[in-house]
Amino acid sequence: MEFLGFVGTVTLLIVVYLLLAVKIVSQAELWVIERLGKYHKTLGAGINFIVPFVDTKRSSFSTQEQIIDVPRQSVITKDNVSIQIDAVVFIRINNAEQSTYEIQDLKGAIAQLAQTTLRAEIGRMELDETLSSRADLNAVLLSSLDLASSTWGAKVTRVEVADISVPAAVQGAMELQMEAERRRRATETEADGDKNALILQAEGERQQAFKQAEAVERMADAQRYEKEQLAMGEQRAMALINEAMMDNKDAASFLLAKDRIAAFAGLASSDSANKVIVPIETSEMVGSLAAFTALIGQSDPK
Repeated sequence: MEFLGFVGTVTLLIVVYLLLAVKIVSQAELWVIERLGKYHKTLGAGINFIVPFVDTKRSSFSTQEQIIDVPRQSVITKDNVSIQIDAVVFIRINNAEQSTYEIQDLKGAIAQLAQTTLRAEIGRMELDETLSSRADLNAVLLSSLDLASSTWGAKVTRVEVADISVPAAVQGAMELQMEAERRRRATETEADGDKNALILQAEGERQQAFKQAEAVERMADAQRYEKEQLAMGEQRAMALINEAMMDNKDAASFLLAKDRIAAFAGLASSDSANKVIVPIETSEMVGSLAAFTALIGQSDPK
């Protein structure tokens, strides 16, 4: 009986020892273990073994991304406007040892650092710049917080300025300013449209005048060419006539008679009743009268 009791006691002690020595850490968790009050190791996810009563758990952290809410605070911009602003910081623990021994309150420290950085950055910016440069402000906050938290075993992954509130009077003035700006832009757009229309109209008229001038110039060139060709033709004709007159003395009479015959033919074909043909040369006039007299004599019945 005593042996069985001893065996049972030993078995119970072994079971208790195993229960105290075996530690199961969940996924996405880190445990900081101290041995006799001094940092020993960091336990990761899965089954881990420690020495009971010698090793103790100092702290535990989640490796998941965590959210730190930066409380709303009042800050003053460079142009002396008081605004209310708050932010959200996202962090991830990557070194449990540093997060345990390098900083006492990690989340509180990051929130305080975010507040002071916000006050410093907004103090260097005017109100309009603050409202329109959230991305730049987020980038500055992320850089500052990540640099400081790197020694605390944490990684700042993202910073977002959640809300910026301005006083009602300032907001009303901003709305009036925006309305005036919209009207100014509309006026400028309308003026630009009118100016462009006038420019296009003037350009069209200029192109039309240019085309008309070009057409007149081409017409003048055509007429000049025609006259030149006619003049050259007449010059060649005169040269041929001169050559003919030099070779034959009767050539001039032939040409003159030819022109007269053409003129008489034109007069004869005219429908006018009041037409009289008078020869220019006297000899021709006498010949015409003689012929006329002879014609009358032949027609007399005696």
